[in-house]
Amino acid sequence: MKIFLIAVALFCGCIACNKPAPTFSKLPDNAVILAFGDSLTYGTGASAQHDYPSILAQMISREVINEGVPGELSAEGRQRLPALLDEYQPNLVILIHGGNDILQQIAAEQTRENLKAMIAEARQRNIPVLMLGVPAFGIVFLHSAKVYEELAVSEGVPSDLDTVPSILANNELKSDAVHPNDLGYRRLAENIATLLQKYGAL
Repeated sequence: MKIFLIAVALFCGCIACNKPAPTFSKLPDNAVILAFGDSLTYGTGASAQHDYPSILAQMISREVINEGVPGELSAEGRQRLPALLDEYQPNLVILIHGGNDILQQIAAEQTRENLKAMIAEARQRNIPVLMLGVPAFGIVFLHSAKVYEELAVSEGVPSDLDTVPSILANNELKSDAVHPNDLGYRRLAENIATLLQKYGAL
């Protein structure tokens, strides 16, 4: 019986391993990318033109629109996003949102539902989403909050759970407790460019 259970577990594991990873279609040269989020997207703590969307646009030679609003909660972002999707009709959305929910101790379930709704709004328009997780702010910044891992699995959305936490865990990359500096935003842009290559967009 024990051998049978082990065999079943291995079989199920192989099925999970063989599940194809989510990918993007290659972005055309005239692609428009919508960078959507809060202060991490806006570039709080950065000098002029050192926000990550500006740096990323230079790196990948595509238009990257900065639609970051400092202090915005995910519920507010959920309301704001649909009109921007219709206005810009982007080829891709980069979603970094929810940090203010965590700081204000809003229930994780609310944040999850709001982020899920943002992903759904984009997908209803056949716009792919790249999501980056934000850490549960505390003494150390080692991991994204659990909500991002759950969404990555449940929604099958291409995601990165390590980049933002690793930047905010490094004092040399921060302008204050919860925002990168110029070097940190450059690191963020570099890692996003790598992710776009990894998922086939570049």
